[in-house]
Amino acid sequence: METISNFTFEKLYFDGVFLIKNKKMQDDRGVFFESFRKDILIKKINFKVVQENTSISKKNVIRGMHFQKFPHAQNKLIKVLNGEILDVFVDLRKNSKTYKKWFKYKLDSFKHKQIFIPKGFAHGFLALTDDVLVCYKVDNYYDPDSERTLAWNDPTIGIDWTITKPKLSSKDANAKTFMEMEKEFQF
Repeated sequence: METISNFTFEKLYFDGVFLIKNKKMQDDRGVFFESFRKDILIKKINFKVVQENTSISKKNVIRGMHFQKFPHAQNKLIKVLNGEILDVFVDLRKNSKTYKKWFKYKLDSFKHKQIFIPKGFAHGFLALTDDVLVCYKVDNYYDPDSERTLAWNDPTIGIDWTITKPKLSSKDANAKTFMEMEKEFQF
């Protein structure tokens, strides 16, 4: 664990993945905290934001597992502004000791934690409450030709989502399996 200014970085299982906690100031009026500092994120993880994305989801919606191929791969900084999610990511870096492994973490709008996920991971989440508002910053622009979707229920990966019949987009419902996509993992 490392603290820089008002941010604490805690490694989460994989090399390069961090849980980021913010120092909060709280009194009878409410809470204040810095949620983003470009200088600190560049210094710690070389993260230079170029785009911010927002999604609003109903309970039991799974969004994912998404990633972009090189040269359009993206580092992501995920936070929840309303509600609670089960955030899930899978290591697609073939030379990594955690290749094909997945990890999940509950993020909510009350604890104000964020997760940094580097390039080379498929990412998705399950909305655990209604009207979940997720915001994530990325360091590369969206490129539709580079976007890929890994099946949320892929048997090779075996993610435990705690749900068997989620609400899915047609893109996510028709995603390819790990075996069908493995040749595209060039991270």
